[in-house]
Parts: sequence; C-alpha cells; structure tokens
Amino acid sequence: MLSGYTVVVGVTGGIAAYKTLDVISKLKKLGAETRVIMTENATKMVAPITFQTISNNPVVVRMFEEPKQWNVEHVALAEAADLFLVCPATANVIGKIYNGIADDFLTTSIMACAAPKLICPAMNHNMYINPIVQKNLEGLRQLGYHILEPDSGRLACGAIGKGRLPEPDRIVQEVVSILVPERDLEGMRILITAGPTREWIDPVRYISNPSTGKMGYALSAAAANRGATVYLVSGPVALEAPPGVTVKQVETTRQMLDACLKFYPESDVVIGAAAPGDFHPEKVSDHKIKKSGDVIELAFRETPDILKTLGQDKANRVLVGFAAETENLVENAVQKARQKNLDFVCANRVGLSDRGFGSDTNVISIVMPDGTHQEVGPAPKYQIAMAILDKVKSIIG
Repeated sequence: MLSGYTVVVGVTGGIAAYKTLDVISKLKKLGAETRVIMTENATKMVAPITFQTISNNPVVVRMFEEPKQWNVEHVALAEAADLFLVCPATANVIGKIYNGIADDFLTTSIMACAAPKLICPAMNHNMYINPIVQKNLEGLRQLGYHILEPDSGRLACGAIGKGRLPEPDRIVQEVVSILVPERDLEGMRILITAGPTREWIDPVRYISNPSTGKMGYALSAAAANRGATVYLVSGPVALEAPPGVTVKQVETTRQMLDACLKFYPESDVVIGAAAPGDFHPEKVSDHKIKKSGDVIELAFRETPDILKTLGQDKANRVLVGFAAETENLVENAVQKARQKNLDFVCANRVGLSDRGFGSDTNVISIVMPDGTHQEVGPAPKYQIAMAILDKVKSIIG
C-alpha cells in the first residue's frame, strides 16, 4: 500500500518514543521506506541503534556529525520525504516548529520540508491543555500541518488525562489516509459489525469469546478513509472508534441484530466481522450463583443468526461474512456462504499466534460460494481490510 513512499520520522524526547518503533515496523510492512531523525533527548529514551535496526537506515541525531552520504543531509532528507512524521511530539518541539526555531537536525529538516507533516503530540495532561501549547497546535493546523489528537488515559507520570500517544495502528492509519487519499467508495453506505458479544449467566458472569474487534475496527477505518459512510455496530471492546464513523455499542447478540436491522435498510454493503455468541443461557439468574460444592448445569439455546437473518432480505446488497475455523477452512466457508446468502466469506484459521483473535496481523482466504478462493496476508489487519474492500468494490462494479 505504501510502496514507493518515504516517511521521515522525527523522534523527540518523550517517554512514548518506544511506541514509535512499532509505528516504523508497521509502516515498513506496508512497503514504506522509513528514515529516522532523533533529538538528543530522544536518544536518552531509546538507543539510535534500535531505530536503525528497525528502519534499516542510518539514524541522524547531530547537526554536524559526519554525514552518512555526500549531500546536505537535512535538505536531502527533507526533499526525499513524502510525509514528515513527528512521533512523539513534545511541547518543546511543537513550540519550536510553530515559532520557526531550527536549532537541531529535526527542526531544521522539517523547516526545509515541503511534504505533508503529521504531528503526534504526547505529554503530561496539564502540559497538553496549557494555552501556549494549544495556541501552537492551532497555529500549525492553520499552516496546514496534520495534528493527530492524543488519547486519554493513565499517563507515564501517573496522572489520568489527555496526552497519551495514540496506539501505533491509529498513527499508521493516519499516515495512510494522508498519503493514499483515494476516496473510491464515496456515496457507499457500509454496515460493519465488530467485536464479541456477551451472554449473561447471572449479574456478574457471562460467556463470551476472545475477539478484540481489531479486524472490524480496521475495516471501519479503511472504509471511512476511502470515503464511505460507515455504520459500526460494536460489541464490548477496548478500542477507539475511527473518526467519522457512526458507532452503536451493544452487548448481546440480540442487541447486535437489532442494531443491524436499524441500519440495514439504508446500507449498500454489510460486513459481519464480529464474533457474536452462538448460544445464550436459557435462564439468567437474578442473583449471583453461589458456590455450593454441587455440579451446576446450564441449559443453552441458540442466539439469532445475524447474517442469515439479513441474507433473507438481501435485495441488491453485498453481504460479507467471516468464518473463524480450526479445520476444513474453505469447505466450511463455502457452506456458510451458501446457507446465509453471502457474496463471499473471509475465512481465517484461529489458534495461531500471528493471526486471528487479538493479533495485529491476519491471514484470510476470500472464499466465494462456488468454492473459488484467494489468500490474503500475512499482513496488518488494516491492509487485510483494504483487500476486502477491493473485493467488495469489484463485485459492485
């Protein structure tokens, strides 16, 4: 996806600098060339050799150190950049950039760079909300800089508030949306389900599964970046919804179906990436079930089948399902596609460490009802999402 693009990454002296290693790794998996510039303070957080190893390129720190190539290096890097990413960006470097101070290699390079710039602030909450920092950020926005808002949560200093560097996947998605702004799904309305569901046994216990929602959220981000109107029906997950996506949070499989039926009439495409529970207890106790030393027996009934229900009134929509399998991958996917009136099924083998539930990467087989199939991956889930959307687009024509 990013083959042929060069991302120059400026690393400053924030504790979140270690996360930038993962950002660079993910950019490289998408095909990007990465070049790293570190401030002196950043080298106190992570050794330059670590960034050099991850990026497979020399790391530049000092303005007047011996050049790695025979050129004016800060100008050469600035001209090579298709995007200049500052991650993490401290209050200090944000102030320098906005006020035109170029007293080290990073600030000099960004001043000489005409490519798009993406700033990822990360700092203490009180520093972040300081009017001076906010004024500098707003000034950079007006100058055309892209600013990725930090997350909220517990910070390295122990305080709770806004200032955490966003997770690497979110940063990479922002890079992709800037570099590859093709909005080929404009006008399309896509309904996506994500995450697990919970079926309660008593007020404190439920049955569920290990789904984290990463695949569904990656699909939502990818579809939104390509211009689609996205409705995301999500089970309970610890993920932040992509910008511009309409989200409905649910808990049980019944609630997920009801939410889907609400968005279904105005949807052109449905992608069922969730892992809704297949069974629910026949009776839910009003009180916590106490230990008694006896054998406890629970009776279960099947939950409603979301995709099968939607497939009964398919009309001219495109319906896509997922199948998490441990054996007979293609055969089971074909059966699922035919039974539920789906256009294709994304089948993935679960139980492996590098794919499926909880992993940042995945390998899927796109299986058609006639048994033809193609494998996608291993790749980051965002890249898998792009491939799925490409298939949807090809079906719509």
